[in-house]
Amino acid sequence: MDATTAQPLPTTARRVLVHTSRQTLRWADMDELGHVNNTVYFRYMEQARIEWLYAWAQEHPQLGRPFELGEWPVIVNASATFLVPLVYPGDIEVRMYLSEPGRSSCGSDYEIHCEGRKFAEGAARLVWIDVKSGRPVPLPSTLAAFLQAPDR
Repeated sequence: MDATTAQPLPTTARRVLVHTSRQTLRWADMDELGHVNNTVYFRYMEQARIEWLYAWAQEHPQLGRPFELGEWPVIVNASATFLVPLVYPGDIEVRMYLSEPGRSSCGSDYEIHCEGRKFAEGAARLVWIDVKSGRPVPLPSTLAAFLQAPDR
């Protein structure tokens, strides 16, 4: 599929860029068709999400390190649109955005770029849960305030 036929994911009105992850493509990321396997794009998005989460916890020490409070986001759905195949070798940039805050969840959107060109887009709904019970809990107050700020 090329960029002329692929339909990009709809963008939300209030997306906030929260993290940019730089990652190197690995030979093992490719499949027998000679391009990065579609499942690996979700790993790139996951890596960006984990980097952001740990950075957020460092910026807000009152929250503790991830898992210390027993609350953590889980993915309830995920999607990707593949615009152009990625091929080894290369370095990519995964841009992570947050949007659509709810009581216990928020949207996350991703763009995967290589050499100044967008190769894929993705999205995942993050729901904060109590790790022991598995039940949803409210978004961390600092995150909710950040996402609801009028200047965002």
